Amino acid sequence: MELETNENKKLEIEVEGEKFNRYAVKTHFVQIGENYIDIIEKYVKPTYKENDFISISEKIISLCQKRIIYKKDMKVSKLAKFLSKFAMKSDAGIGVDSPYKMQVAINLCGKLKVIYATIVAGIGKIFKKKGIFYKIVGQEISGLDSFYGKVFPEYAEYGIRIPENSSKVCDEIYQKLGIKAMIVDVNDFNVEILGKSFSLDYDDKTLASIIKDNPAGQSNQLTPIILVRKI
Repeated sequence: MELETNENKKLEIEVEGEKFNRYAVKTHFVQIGENYIDIIEKYVKPTYKENDFISISEKIISLCQKRIIYKKDMKVSKLAKFLSKFAMKSDAGIGVDSPYKMQVAINLCGKLKVIYATIVAGIGKIFKKKGIFYKIVGQEISGLDSFYGKVFPEYAEYGIRIPENSSKVCDEIYQKLGIKAMIVDVNDFNVEILGKSFSLDYDDKTLASIIKDNPAGQSNQLTPIILVRKI
């Protein structure tokens, strides 16, 4: 299997005096309920070396775990529709300007907390402060993906929650395959390390810096796994 990078993405990056190559691992279009161990064994194992580690998009782990919220099972309230009108739009992906995502926030956090977050975020806008809403409602909401079908039409019909027990998943991958892993939520503007295997020695700040330019891409590359190799 040939290792390569995504178009317009750099292969090499230097972090704290160390250099790393980041290879984009192309997979099939991962479906709900697949086995992430099988996926990693098929696409990563043939080229993995002892000191490598992988960065896995949270989305494929969530799909494997069936962490799905279907539109057809939701009832979007008038409150969600109203509050979503005040949310800032972001180039990073779907936000709570979507009534569906706002409704999930209400369902998981409660009406009062979401109303409070909206008010405080509105005040923050005056002072050009961003991200206040998500700091209040938490990672479960900020990491909620999809309800959006521009890149992959299938994703228009459901939301994808962040993975459950991300570090435990990474430990399982290492124990079963001998592959060091981290699970990340990355876009072209931000990096979140959701979990990593106990065998991965780098701290979260360093790991985030290694993939800060989002080598996996943000479109339809089908490269949800990045193989990182120190050089």
